[in-house]
Amino acid sequence: MRIVTSAAAIAMAMGLAACSSGPDGRVSKADVGTGTGVLAGAVIGSQFGKGDGKIVGAVLGAFAGGVIGNDIGRKLDQRDRLLAQQAEFEALERGPSGQPRRWSNPDNGRYGDIVPEPPYQRSGRDCRDYAHTVYMEGRPQTLRGTACRNRDGTWSAI
Repeated sequence: MRIVTSAAAIAMAMGLAACSSGPDGRVSKADVGTGTGVLAGAVIGSQFGKGDGKIVGAVLGAFAGGVIGNDIGRKLDQRDRLLAQQAEFEALERGPSGQPRRWSNPDNGRYGDIVPEPPYQRSGRDCRDYAHTVYMEGRPQTLRGTACRNRDGTWSAI
């Protein structure tokens, strides 16, 4: 099952990269960030749920990872993105409203905060708005979003 999930994630990442190359055939850093985010998100997402829920978690994790990877992936390395995604999941799942959930990479000094807002219901699902601020070289970059919990316990961006 993990092999299938990993293979699907790798195929999605490669497909994204192939579709988004420029006229000179090169792939931008943002596209690499998207692809890497998709892959890392799929791996993280596949850790939650049981049976078919693992596949759903991988797909939803890949989607969330792609969003993070594209928006802030130009300057973050793979370890940064993994730490950021883990912290984002924890903030959405267990974080008190208005309280930042910090992640940091001691190897390069990059860090970030995810601040979840109060949960609310949308179409019968628990949802939360959040702000994810990443600090690189002392400059903040903020991504705002909304995520909703799925039946299998995973979160997906909407």
